[in-house]
Amino acid sequence: MKTIEKTGKSIRRLLILHVLFFTSNIMAQGTKLPTLEDLIPGGETFRTAENLFGLQWQGDICIKPDIDKLSTINPANGKETVLISKEEVNKILETEKLGKIQSFYNVSFPYELNKQSPNNLMLITIPKLRILFNIDKKTIEWRQARNNKAQNDDWDKKSKALAFTIDNNLYVTAANGTTTAVTNEPEGIVCGQSVHRNEFGISKGTFWSPKGNLLAFYRMDESMVSQYPLVDITARVGTVNNVRYPMAGMNSHKVAIGIYNPITRKSLYLNTGDPTDRYFTNVSWSPDEKSLFLIELNRDQNHAKLCQYNVENGELIATLLEETHPKYVEPQHPIVFLPWDSSKFIYQSQRDGFNHLYLYNINGKLIKQLTSGNWLVSELIGFDEAEKELIIAATKVSPLQNNLFRVNLKNSKITAIGSQEGVHSGILSASGKYIIDRYTSPTIARSINVLNTQNNKNINLLTAKDPFAGYTMPSIETGTIKAADGVTDLYYRIIKSADFDPSKKYPVIVYVYGGPHAQMINNGWQNGARGWDIYMANKGYIMFTLDNRGSENRGLEFENCTFRHLGIEEGKDQIKGIEYLKKLPYIDGDRIGIHGWSFGGHMTTALMLRYPDIYKVGVAGGPVIDWSYYEIMYGERYMDTPQNNPEGYKADNLKNLAGNLKGHLLIIHDDHDDTCVPQHTLSFMKACVDARTYPDLFIYPGHKHNVVGRDRVHLHEKITRYFEDNL
Repeated sequence: MKTIEKTGKSIRRLLILHVLFFTSNIMAQGTKLPTLEDLIPGGETFRTAENLFGLQWQGDICIKPDIDKLSTINPANGKETVLISKEEVNKILETEKLGKIQSFYNVSFPYELNKQSPNNLMLITIPKLRILFNIDKKTIEWRQARNNKAQNDDWDKKSKALAFTIDNNLYVTAANGTTTAVTNEPEGIVCGQSVHRNEFGISKGTFWSPKGNLLAFYRMDESMVSQYPLVDITARVGTVNNVRYPMAGMNSHKVAIGIYNPITRKSLYLNTGDPTDRYFTNVSWSPDEKSLFLIELNRDQNHAKLCQYNVENGELIATLLEETHPKYVEPQHPIVFLPWDSSKFIYQSQRDGFNHLYLYNINGKLIKQLTSGNWLVSELIGFDEAEKELIIAATKVSPLQNNLFRVNLKNSKITAIGSQEGVHSGILSASGKYIIDRYTSPTIARSINVLNTQNNKNINLLTAKDPFAGYTMPSIETGTIKAADGVTDLYYRIIKSADFDPSKKYPVIVYVYGGPHAQMINNGWQNGARGWDIYMANKGYIMFTLDNRGSENRGLEFENCTFRHLGIEEGKDQIKGIEYLKKLPYIDGDRIGIHGWSFGGHMTTALMLRYPDIYKVGVAGGPVIDWSYYEIMYGERYMDTPQNNPEGYKADNLKNLAGNLKGHLLIIHDDHDDTCVPQHTLSFMKACVDARTYPDLFIYPGHKHNVVGRDRVHLHEKITRYFEDNL
């Protein structure tokens, strides 16, 4: 009996110890919350999904770079073969005293490997040189010196010539190493760089012709544009850094397009007439290099022309087509010629309400519309020449997604490629037979696959694990409510803590952007939630985001309903979101906060002032306060000019509402912000002083329009503390 009793006590002790251990383990796991250092880029322990960097194609062979080795992947069977090691490459580079590479992530393969091009050439770019390395022979085939002051490098693989800029001028280094100054302009004139403040899809300032024989480039005269002073406080006596900043309704810069011939070393400029109050965008070449195409847009941005110019004399050959709209036309894509028929090109337009593809002949005659429907083409990725098909990314499945499709040019049949869930992007092989498909979904942090575009055969290269596995994470839900117009569906996202108790009342923080060309809610990883949203939800806040009318991926009418009165209709939609929240039993309607940056900073401030009894706390980053202080291209597209729309500018000038402030408002601005200049925030502070209202202010020295790097963690800690203290 005693033995049995002792055994029973021992078992009970073991059971108690097991329960205690299991309970403590659960408690430990339950308290493992991600920190800002884990969640914010720049954090010391920032966690992100596994990735494969630098994946690319060499013809139809997939190239997989790594730190110590370079491999190929056969897209037909997935077989991986090591091509060369870093040690082998560096041994050859160091033999010729050229330095060494740290990894293969920055190499590229500009040439296909076939009977016509038997040399297996890899392009290596290191600080002082650009090198073509023959992998099979393990030799250096060619090299080109790089200027350490050079910016905006644009290397042409056919001519091996390099276009680049130093300060405001353009240079070209030929394949033999000879460098020529293409321009020699004074201060106030900028050549070879992006123009029109990167609007209209512009991201660069040089354009090599298809065979590399000619170079088109932008020349921007901004000498007539007002200079805006930004102060550098790192010097003992602060120094002024003037930037040319064209504000709405004021003088804009003038742009010309040059054609440089590397053989004659001479340039000519297109005869576009007086470039005053006009924009030139979407530059593209004809396959035979005899014509240059561009879209000319008037300053009112309601009339676009597709123009063809003769590159030998710079004269206009023809205006191929025109588009007008009572609000605005926004060209963002150059025409693209069919690789198998140089007499036909693809043109993208929102003319039927959504961005779609149209097939034209070289004379500007419409052959047919290739895609249509209440969805939009987000990217023309490339062509499958053998099948006479286009490969596109589009929102056809859902406005919250981006999926891959092929479009048959003969019958316009659209066929899905790959998984139809999530948000996808693709890199097409040379023939168009294969595509590297990267995507995320609400439950998949990252998936990378090689797909056969015809039969959808899939080779998975990576399915990333949840980077926050083992952490306590909040729940994420999405849904729709009606906009203020009573008709339009708006998507929302709501995030709740893991220990959410529906019987309790929770404070709310609304994260808002709300402006053009941005979408906050999607069917990607965690439905597009940001790290700070996750962090604050874990702290016990209900995090809410609504994509109001005016935001992206819902078509032209959805976006342009805000024309000439930015922030007004968007605000009405945001209030519909608040009305929805207040009907939920677990929402504390007296504790509602709001935060946003840039356009979201404008929205945050506007909502705090227009609806002062709803929002208790707000944090506005880099806000637009007065649209007359904002840049011409973006501002006038959506607001017209202050001269033509004085009522709209007055209604949207938040300085006029400064006296309405009741809650706690923190405005954060970067002192070197050359997108939304500090005058916005400083003038608002003066208006509040005059109105006897009391916002708070914080400045981030040395940053531009966003706080980046290590300071970004500090930014989000600052924002968090403001809500903790006041909400």
